[in-house]
Amino acid sequence: MARRNNKKRVSRPDAESVPASDMSSDVKFATPTEFVELPTRGRFYPEDHPLHNAKEVEIKYMTAKEEDILSSSTLLKKGIMLDRFIESILIDKTIGAKSLFSGDRNAIMLSARITGYGPEYDARVTCPSCGAASVYTFDLGEYGISYADDLEHLGMTLTDNGMYSFEAEKSKAQLEIRLLDGEDERYLSKVSESKRKNNLLETPLTDLLKMIIASVNGDDSRTTVENYVNSMPAFDSRHLRNIYAEINPNIDLTKDFDCSACGKTTQLEVPLSADFFWPDQ
Repeated sequence: MARRNNKKRVSRPDAESVPASDMSSDVKFATPTEFVELPTRGRFYPEDHPLHNAKEVEIKYMTAKEEDILSSSTLLKKGIMLDRFIESILIDKTIGAKSLFSGDRNAIMLSARITGYGPEYDARVTCPSCGAASVYTFDLGEYGISYADDLEHLGMTLTDNGMYSFEAEKSKAQLEIRLLDGEDERYLSKVSESKRKNNLLETPLTDLLKMIIASVNGDDSRTTVENYVNSMPAFDSRHLRNIYAEINPNIDLTKDFDCSACGKTTQLEVPLSADFFWPDQ
């Protein structure tokens, strides 16, 4: 029986024999997309922002390209991994990840995780009743959205420029409060890290207040805001920090947790640990 020349059959053709049009493929593969509902509904973005008054944003499904971004130690060390990830999946490339408010960022990342790996999320949790540690499976698809619409009980009003206005109870100062975007949060993180490296006193509470308070009695100068924060009654400071989460539109990842050890059911916020984007396959 004649022996086949398999080497000839699988060998690469000479480059000179391949037409130029065949040297690169024009085949393109379409990646599915979806629309993500924005907790802010675009209310707090300025008029020149692409998401001004937008109720949703279009993103593409995660691909191997995004997995490369999430596994990049260089991007992680620079603190820009999630920004690059978000910008990679956004269809509208004019949207900067750092310009997004935290609730909208969270909604985008959650939707990307669900389309990438499914809604099941195994996380290690500790029962608040008995302290027993276990791995619990959460359904990320069953999340709610807090639009922060109910402001009457907080004594706050939403202004035309997308900020909140209220009177501090003890100081009686009229304060204008703004929501922090990704760039603000990154700045606060850098300030805190710099103080730690230089063995300086860390001031996370006043640093936060100086960022979220936009004006005091109509005066928006940074000197006035900083002077007010430094002399702000502790009652007003604590009250403002507590209600900030209520006025910040966000996704609600609070779930019922049934402890297998003690049998009690309590509410837990889904822990977004390191394996959020890297579940066991």
